[in-house]
Amino acid sequence: MQTELQWQQILSRDARQDGRFVFAVRTTGVYCRPSCPSRRPRRDSVEFFASPQAAERAGYRACLRCKPTQVSEQAQHVIRARRLLDNSEGTLTLAELSKRVGVSAFHLQRLFKRATGLSPREYQAARRTQQLKSRLRAGADVTSSLYDVGYGSPSRLYEAADQQLGMTPATYGRGGAGERIAFAVADSPMGKLLVAATQRGICAVRFGDDAKSLESELRREFHAADIHRDDTTLRGFVSAVLTALSARRPLLELPLDIRATAFQQKVWSALQQIPAGETRSYSQIARELGEPSATRAVARACAANPVALVIPCHRVVRGNGDVAGYRWGVQRKKELLRRERAAPETC
Repeated sequence: MQTELQWQQILSRDARQDGRFVFAVRTTGVYCRPSCPSRRPRRDSVEFFASPQAAERAGYRACLRCKPTQVSEQAQHVIRARRLLDNSEGTLTLAELSKRVGVSAFHLQRLFKRATGLSPREYQAARRTQQLKSRLRAGADVTSSLYDVGYGSPSRLYEAADQQLGMTPATYGRGGAGERIAFAVADSPMGKLLVAATQRGICAVRFGDDAKSLESELRREFHAADIHRDDTTLRGFVSAVLTALSARRPLLELPLDIRATAFQQKVWSALQQIPAGETRSYSQIARELGEPSATRAVARACAANPVALVIPCHRVVRGNGDVAGYRWGVQRKKELLRRERAAPETC
């Protein structure tokens, strides 16, 4: 499971993973950092190592392009800042963090956001949420957990609960217990299609090869929720998605119940503005958001999209036009784009 996550990080050239592991390519005998700009190898020719030293002991040599044994001074600043934030018991202000790293607050803010897609403050908020989730999953009570991870008061946590957890903290701590999620599975030109929704809106739209696997994945994600199949109630949602898939008319705006960081929300909103049949590059989206250096962060936000088609991440491609990096398979992404381009214009 860990290697598959690392593979996805390689596909998205996730610079945040540089220094955490390297990958080696058997056919070339070379090892690289995750963000290496070289063309991605075949999955079956790749193996992973915790360090450059481990890769070299296995007989691989360092890539001359990404230089995995070298870390720039700027990257060292970001790595040090992340370690300080990860090991901090409380919240560090930007001024405190920059003083401990040894650079100006303005410079650190710019470096950190370019590398991670988040400001140090946003990074701490996301880390705090993940820590809270881990404690709640382990059975800890909400009150002690919220103070342990750095929330100043219960009101601060509950103000952001819907956006960060998709439900109240107590409900999330019970694995979604009390939440009712209906789902339906239908045949589509892209294989099996699963649509799931809470009372607030659609929480998942996914493609797969068989209905059982799609249902199992949904149940793993919301393991303690009341999940039941209801083709009748979700008929309208399923019909809307299938109609969009057939490209007979654009997908109408549907209510959503999905969790996202502030940056993911901005990216997903931008994706919904791309007309059917057109594409944008990851770097174009980053520039549109006023974050020209956040190309990799945009790619990560696309990969995290939980609702295929409704948020059309398939319309984002690499800068050279290559179609890659689709959560539900590159062939499906190519077919979606082909269908949209071949469809007659609609009004």
